[in-house]
Amino acid sequence: MSASAPDGARASRWRRRSVLPGFGLSLGYTIAYLSLVVLIPLAGLGIRSATLGWNEFWAIAFDPRVTSALELSFGAAMVAAIINTIFGVLVAWVLVRYKFPGRRWLDAAVDLPFALPTAVAGIALATLYAPNGPFGIALESLFGVKVGFTSFGVTMALIFVGLPFVVRTVQPVLEEIDRETEEVSATLGAGRWRTVTRVILPGMLPAILTGFALSFARGVGEYGSVIFIASNLPYVSEIAPLLIVIKLEEHNYAGATAIATIMLVISFAMLFVINLLQAWSRKWFGHE
Repeated sequence: MSASAPDGARASRWRRRSVLPGFGLSLGYTIAYLSLVVLIPLAGLGIRSATLGWNEFWAIAFDPRVTSALELSFGAAMVAAIINTIFGVLVAWVLVRYKFPGRRWLDAAVDLPFALPTAVAGIALATLYAPNGPFGIALESLFGVKVGFTSFGVTMALIFVGLPFVVRTVQPVLEEIDRETEEVSATLGAGRWRTVTRVILPGMLPAILTGFALSFARGVGEYGSVIFIASNLPYVSEIAPLLIVIKLEEHNYAGATAIATIMLVISFAMLFVINLLQAWSRKWFGHE
C-alpha cells in the first residue's frame, strides 16, 4: 500500500498538471492520422523499392539520366530557396514596416502562387519568358540570357511558387518584434545596419530558416509549373518528378518508386539538417 500510494499520487498530480484534456485520446488520433496519411504511404514506397534488390536499385540510382534529373531538381530548388529567402525577407519587411498606397493589394498578391493552379502559372511564365515572349526577348537581347525552355526556366518557376512560403513565415515574427529594442539600440549609438544585423535578424533567424525549408521542399516536388517553361530534355532540363511520371507511363513502377525513394531520402536528410540549424538558432538566441 505504501509503495503504490506515492505512484498513484504522482499519476494524479501529472493528470492535474496536464494542460490539454484528453491527451491519450488526442495523441492516439494524431498518430493514427499521421500513419494513414504519411507514414504508411512512405513505408509502402520503401517496401516497393526493396523488391528491386540492391544491384538493380543502385543501377537506377546512378543512371546518368536519373542523376542529372536529381541534380537539376535539388540544385534548382536550393537556388530558388536562397533567392526566395533573401527577397522574401525584404518583401515581409516592406509589408510590415512601411505604409504606402496599394500595400493591401501587394500583400494579397503574395498569396497568388498559393491559389493559382501550377499549370496556369507555368503557362504564364512560359508566355513571358519564351524566346518570343516579351521578357524572353528583352533578357536575351540585353544580357544574352535565355530563360524559357532551359534550366533557368526551372529555377524561375520554383522562385515563383516558393516565395509566399518565406514571406508568410517571416511576416508574423517581424510583426511581433518590439520596436522599442530598435530605439534602444539607436540610443546606444548603433547604426541602422548594426541594429538590423545584431538586434532584428537574430530574432527572425528561426522563422527565416523555416521559410527556407518550406520553399526548398516545395521546389523539390514541383511539377506542374516547371514542365511548361522547361524544354524537358533529358540531361538538360528534365526534373526528377517528370522522370518519375515517365517511368509510370512506361509501366516501370519499380523504377519510379526507386527514384521517389532516392528523392525522399535526400529530402529528409536536408530537412533534418535544416531542423538542426533551427534548433541551434533558437537555443543560441535564447528562444527556448
